Amino acid sequence: MGRGSKATTVIGASIGAVAATAALFAALTAVLTIVFARRVVTPEPAKRGDERILGVDLARSTISLASSDETRMRGTYGFWFDKDAGHARLGDVLDDDGRVVRRRIDAVDFGRLDRATHGRMSGWVRIGPWELGRPYQDVIVPTALGPAPAWLVPADRSGGDGTSTGDDWVIQVHGRGAKRHEGLRGIEPIMDAGWTTLLISYRNDGEAPESVDRRYGLGGTEWADVEAAVRFATDHGARRIVLMGWSMGGSIALQAVLRSAEVRERLVGVILDSPAIDWVDILRFQGRALGMPTALGDVVAHVLGEPWSGGLTGLAAPVAVGELDPVARADEFDVPMLLMHSADDGFVPIDGSRRLAAARPDLIRFEEFAGARHTKLWNHDPQRWSRLVRDWLVELASATRPIETGSGA
Repeated sequence: MGRGSKATTVIGASIGAVAATAALFAALTAVLTIVFARRVVTPEPAKRGDERILGVDLARSTISLASSDETRMRGTYGFWFDKDAGHARLGDVLDDDGRVVRRRIDAVDFGRLDRATHGRMSGWVRIGPWELGRPYQDVIVPTALGPAPAWLVPADRSGGDGTSTGDDWVIQVHGRGAKRHEGLRGIEPIMDAGWTTLLISYRNDGEAPESVDRRYGLGGTEWADVEAAVRFATDHGARRIVLMGWSMGGSIALQAVLRSAEVRERLVGVILDSPAIDWVDILRFQGRALGMPTALGDVVAHVLGEPWSGGLTGLAAPVAVGELDPVARADEFDVPMLLMHSADDGFVPIDGSRRLAAARPDLIRFEEFAGARHTKLWNHDPQRWSRLVRDWLVELASATRPIETGSGA
């Protein structure tokens, strides 16, 4: 065999190796895309938590945790452990040497914290409205999928017995992987402003009825449950309604505003805490956090919107991620908004909130926090957060009139 033949053989082998490598890369990318897309829309079971517990001293009421962005946060937090079978309340940081964070233990509500090895920081410090010492009701919101449990905390406008719900309601919508407990932080400033609050559940959150596919719609399906909650509020005396959304709950609330004439009929405002605004940007951000290429987020967004993707993701219907962008439809909003987000949010980047605020500066009051991470703005600075919510609602109530109904109800 001559040199030419050998060279041709080597080149052919090299081309084959490159082709094989490219095919392998394409296959791995396809698998990663499917796994990521499925993860985005699938409610996750309870996990052990990412924060390592290095030591617990119940006698001194302290806990030592491996230092991380979450464990070193200032403020008061809930702490779930044993795959959410245990719950404690952690006070502020006592010391942090860069490797170990020691925090105060304010209480252990249930579970054996001294035997746990991992846990997760949570913005839910309280575990129920009964801890507030104010009247509340367990209620059921009828939805298209069935009865969804909710907490109703009425405004005290009757001289102290808490029996009057009043005209003004705030309907709270929790985020992805959370429950209505997330909104317990908002009850006190909302009530101080004279508003009733309704903390709802929605499809596939572990409390409300499940959809056929048991998948998140990223706001594109859950908005219908908010519409049902507005109907419930209206039937129980609400004349002015504010929607309050946390994280994905922000996306759900905004989709309800954009898609439902029934919601807009009584809507006078929107409050957003760490909202999911731009899902493509969020997918890119979370992909990078998992060590994946930035472009994979765009591919995942495309896959979620394709009719053929249901067999891969489990979705009963495609999720058109691009159509969930409220910035593109910002001119359709016509009520004031209070938008709060932390610059260091480690889950939902603040860029989407900044773009929405810039698109409608005439309607949106944008409050930027620092050091508060994701949906933990109240925990980081409860005075500022509570004051913003309370004062904004008071101002809103004075600037709007109750919406009358044809029947005079």
